Parts: sequence; structure tokens; C-alpha cells
Amino acid sequence: MVDPQIVQQVLSLVPQQPPFRFIDDIVEVDEQKITAVYRFREDEYFYKGHFPDNPITPGVVLIETMAQTGVVAMGIYLLLEQGVTVAELKQMTTLFAFADAVEFTGIVAPGEKVIICGEKQYLRKGNLKTRARITRENGEPICSGVLTGTGVKKKR
Repeated sequence: MVDPQIVQQVLSLVPQQPPFRFIDDIVEVDEQKITAVYRFREDEYFYKGHFPDNPITPGVVLIETMAQTGVVAMGIYLLLEQGVTVAELKQMTTLFAFADAVEFTGIVAPGEKVIICGEKQYLRKGNLKTRARITRENGEPICSGVLTGTGVKKKR
């Protein structure tokens, strides 16, 4: 079980916020992996146009969901563990740098809860590469890929 204070600290530092944050909770995190959950609410703004008569979660949103957990939240956790201060992290943001071998094997309907996992491949020179995946609560795979992000200082 992960420390609830750590979870709240990491979530408070994730720069994406509603309606564009796709992490409800972090259920596990350590130096090598992270697991989070998100329920795609029936009133998500993108369902109105994707698709009006048959709403499904866009693939780009699923990639963003994997990146927010597997790259952003995990990167924040790892930097905190390395001694980077909260003040320093508030001056940074994570930019999505690369996606490879992304595969979609299922769709996500409005109202569905998903499990997002990321496994660290490496963290070096401010770049975090993870193998990420989204599954249903029963473990059925929805999508997966290798994602890389880089931490940069905000321009303000």
C-alpha cells in the first residue's frame, strides 16, 4: 500500500488538471512501477463529438492517460525520491516526447473505470521512458505502448 500523503503530493504536482487530468487515484508506486485508476465519466467533453451516436474514448486520450500516469506522475514521484523539492517541481512541466509501439486492443466506453500501469525503462538526463498499459478492472488489455517524456522549466 502506498502512503496517502505521497499520493496526494504527487497528484497535486501533476500539471494536467480537470477536465484534462485522467488520473483519479494512484494505488501503487515505487522506484520501478506505478499503478493508477481513472473512470471515464459519461459527461467527458470529447464524447459529444467522438462519436455522437456511439461515444468511445479517443485513442489520443488513451495515450494521454498512459502518459499522465506512466511518465508524468511516475516522474514526479522519482524526482521527489531523488530529493527534488516541491518548489522546484512546481517550476517544471513534463513534455511528451515520444510514443512507440502503441497498440489498441479494445475500446473504452463512457462510465468505464480503467487501470493504468507504467514500468520504468530508464530515467536519465531528465528523460523518463516507460512501458505503459491500460486494462479493464478484470485485467483485459485495452492499449499499451512505450512512452517518453522530458521535464522542462516553465517559461514564466
